[in-house]
Amino acid sequence: MILIALVVFVGCTLWTVFHSFTTSRLLPRTDWAGLAQYRRLWGEQRWLVSIENLAIYGALTLVFSLVIGFTLAALLDRKIRGEDVFRTIILYPFALSFIVTGLVWQWILNPDFGVQAVVRSWGWTGFTFDPLNNPDIVIYGILIAGLWQGTGLVMVIMLAGLRGIDGEIWKAARVDGIPAWKTYLLVIIPMMRPVFVTALVLIGSGIIKVYDLVVAQTSGGPGIASEVPAKYVYDRMFRDQNLGQGFAASTMMLVSVAIVLIPWAYLEFGRRRKA
Repeated sequence: MILIALVVFVGCTLWTVFHSFTTSRLLPRTDWAGLAQYRRLWGEQRWLVSIENLAIYGALTLVFSLVIGFTLAALLDRKIRGEDVFRTIILYPFALSFIVTGLVWQWILNPDFGVQAVVRSWGWTGFTFDPLNNPDIVIYGILIAGLWQGTGLVMVIMLAGLRGIDGEIWKAARVDGIPAWKTYLLVIIPMMRPVFVTALVLIGSGIIKVYDLVVAQTSGGPGIASEVPAKYVYDRMFRDQNLGQGFAASTMMLVSVAIVLIPWAYLEFGRRRKA
């Protein structure tokens, strides 16, 4: 396992970073180009749009996934009747591939026979809901599909964390007359900190590599309005046969993850070491 980690992960990462400073096109080359690939990358409108879309999609996915997932978990934790059925229904979308999810929501959001057509058939003829063809809000149409598929997993993780809380804590809170919402906010959620960290890591990894959902729904359109970094990398490397540019974009994605992960890891493990 150590050998695989060193060769596949560390070795290939260093190989990619090195070739991002070269003039590699169809095949890898060692002709040094300095920061030329990065200057070209950050001067391209398509890459800037992809970064903006990833920021919007990522921030909203993190917030809504955690809020909706925890809320659903808290409701199911009340030992409601038919819990297994509800849990299965909510988790079911996670069993689908992103391609299937993207195609399903492409049909649902289609103005000719989707939500817009159904609402208009009820008499609201002025109703308009066509996010996938509107460049200003297309990323929110993709966000809906992503939340529909991924929220179930977050719910299950949160539910497992809630089921691990000692029931005596709830009894003590009720005896002291503490409202349920305040018990969740001040007692339960702080105790579930490791669970939230796990959920954040899983959600974050899905955000960074989002690709197939965009391809299935919009193929990056209209125009380049729904472009994301993973699609940009794939198109540059395999469609345009520009390995150097694709490697540079991949390295920037790695740097963005490191900027978030390294300070968090330092604070997390530093706090444990002091404790």
